[in-house]
Amino acid sequence: MKEALDPLTGPTITPSAQVSIVVIAFNDAGHVCDAVRSALAQGPPGETVTEVIAVNDASTDGTGAALDALAHGEPRLRVIHRDTNSGGCGTPRNDGLRAATGRFVMFLDSDDVLPPGAARALLAAAGEHDAPVVAGACVRRELPAHRDVPWQPGLYRETAVHSSPDAAPQLVRDTLCVNKLYERAFLDKHAITFPEGRFTYEDFVFTARVLAAAPRIVTIPDRVYVWHVRRSAARQSISLDRNDVANWQARIAAHRASVQIFLDAGRKALAHAASTKFLDHDLRMYVRELHTRGADYRAEWWRLTREYLAGFDEADLRAARAPARWLARVVLASPVPRDLERLTQLAARPGRLLPPYAEAGGRAVWSADLPEVVLDAMGTKPMHRLPVTIDAEPSPAGPGVLRLRVHDLYGRLAASGPESIDIELRRRRDDRRGPVHTAALTPAPATGGSQACWTAEVVLDLAALAEPGGEPCADPEPWDLMAQVSCADGAGFRAALRALGPGLRRRVLPSRRHAVLLVQPYATTGGALSLRVASGLRSVWRIAARRLRG
Repeated sequence: MKEALDPLTGPTITPSAQVSIVVIAFNDAGHVCDAVRSALAQGPPGETVTEVIAVNDASTDGTGAALDALAHGEPRLRVIHRDTNSGGCGTPRNDGLRAATGRFVMFLDSDDVLPPGAARALLAAAGEHDAPVVAGACVRRELPAHRDVPWQPGLYRETAVHSSPDAAPQLVRDTLCVNKLYERAFLDKHAITFPEGRFTYEDFVFTARVLAAAPRIVTIPDRVYVWHVRRSAARQSISLDRNDVANWQARIAAHRASVQIFLDAGRKALAHAASTKFLDHDLRMYVRELHTRGADYRAEWWRLTREYLAGFDEADLRAARAPARWLARVVLASPVPRDLERLTQLAARPGRLLPPYAEAGGRAVWSADLPEVVLDAMGTKPMHRLPVTIDAEPSPAGPGVLRLRVHDLYGRLAASGPESIDIELRRRRDDRRGPVHTAALTPAPATGGSQACWTAEVVLDLAALAEPGGEPCADPEPWDLMAQVSCADGAGFRAALRALGPGLRRRVLPSRRHAVLLVQPYATTGGALSLRVASGLRSVWRIAARRLRG
């Protein structure tokens, strides 16, 4: 391993420049310079950031040369070149941590960026509250749409000072290491480092080690990290590449290690919170994708999950949210994969419980042949948290006509009397609100043992979607649909729509303004109905060209 550093213009440490930022990179020449520049731009030279340490993990694509060229004109940038690839993210981060000279350290991945003022905000909070660890808000930026999704927003609504993680076990839900500032003396005192080598989800373990050491932690609402999610990239990041069941196996291993770290440190409350988080977040996320996997993947995933969940305490299961613990109980109860569509829909956010709705001994259960899986809390959950299913079937005659069916759920809806339904459309890219369509709900009484339901039909204003800013949209724009149901007793709830029927296909419609509209109703990974809308003849040509190239 060798370090490239100009001996005449090395970093100068001043009282105000206290932060070292470690950037790790492997074969990411196209993005790493943007990441490093965002770190160097954290205030004028000599303020806040004393150095940026870029660790090139034996790249073969020009990443090292790009970093060296950038360092030639930037005295605060130090480049470390590893001779062999580590296979993961932990080893290069440890290399940067050992080389750091600042009082505090931050971590940055080569395909992400730090927003302006991030390091300054974190450093100010550390100084004000005398905290060795400060965490700030992070957003997942879906590219190329530039749609920002807040990461664990409940933790970062306002500034909070936690004397110890024991007093705030919800902190275990933020497993990221990159949206935080750490005092190096604290990390050194407790010998906190990342797992070495090819260890996927190394930040789970690092974060557990930090929390187990019980530091004072400050959380601030300032945005301090932009996590770029490039799902269409030729090479997915380690954490996003979930196509192989080995990824799930690695996630289980990281979670198991984290829980053991908490238990070894006597932090039982944190171990319990980590197990609950695994059910609410990790399990639910992977179940949502399970129906897209092959039979071999499903069988091995099911085996691994049953084996791991068998070691959970009953208290951990009960503490998880209702959809998550129901999912876990189904997996535990069945030796082989089953009911994948129902599991997928229930794992969605918000979840939808598909019929049939079975009962045993007067209690709601998963199915007649799994009466031991009790759907507890079904009778006590507030209306707005019920996993109600609303079927939406685009008409084959025209995608703008939606036939809706609201399913009752063990009599809860019937008791409130659903009266009307609003269908709201939002552009996914920027969450811009589109038209809202309202329809009356007509009751369809239960027959043949089925539960009651309510039906409606709405006609969407598709032309309004094609002109979000007065200009035609040649590339398809995704729009998500949400329903708001109002009841006679004043209750109500929001729910996504379940996509059904033969109308889920692309249609070309005439348009007075743009000649044509291209509309494609489709089901998301979680089974919800969304629309892709484009306008103009240019959109037709682009899609045709893509088909020819494919």
